[in-house]
Amino acid sequence: MPGRFERIRQEGDDRDRLTCRDCGYVAYENPKVVVGSVVAVEDPSGEDAVLLCRRAIEPRSGFWTLPAGYLEMHETVEEGARREAWEEACARIRTEGVLAVYSIARLGQVQVMFRARLEEPGYAAGPESLEVRAFPWASIPWDEIAFPTVRWALNAWREGAGHPGPAVLNPPEDQRGTRPLPGHILAGDAG
Repeated sequence: MPGRFERIRQEGDDRDRLTCRDCGYVAYENPKVVVGSVVAVEDPSGEDAVLLCRRAIEPRSGFWTLPAGYLEMHETVEEGARREAWEEACARIRTEGVLAVYSIARLGQVQVMFRARLEEPGYAAGPESLEVRAFPWASIPWDEIAFPTVRWALNAWREGAGHPGPAVLNPPEDQRGTRPLPGHILAGDAG
């Protein structure tokens, strides 16, 4: 950025903002929006399994996550969730409503998670995934889940199975999204 940027508190503001000393331009820093889905896949028993991706990238490479990622400019949250499912799981999905909205204050993220189903059969690992699998509920690798919000979204999906209701928010024990899973490092954690 050209100019001399410093953190300055403008008159009438309640916090310091990155401001150009030369022209007064304020470079607002706002939370990033993450979009993703709990994708239900009918397994051979006729019950729903959930699609999980084993991460091929940091943070938390090798751990399981939902198909999710950052919203891009000029796309809706639904479009972003469908794009992420395609990029990470080569899956064409149909969103069925908002499952949850999570505030992750420690990372400056807002996560919008959808209920979804496969629109077309098939899925495979995309470039950011080592593998993609549909797990029946009893087989989810809970000890290898990448992020707290994956756990929250899976539980919200399970609790709402058969009777989807309004979107859920952060659980009462972590209302601001400040507590990582045990063993997680805070720097660079993606949720």
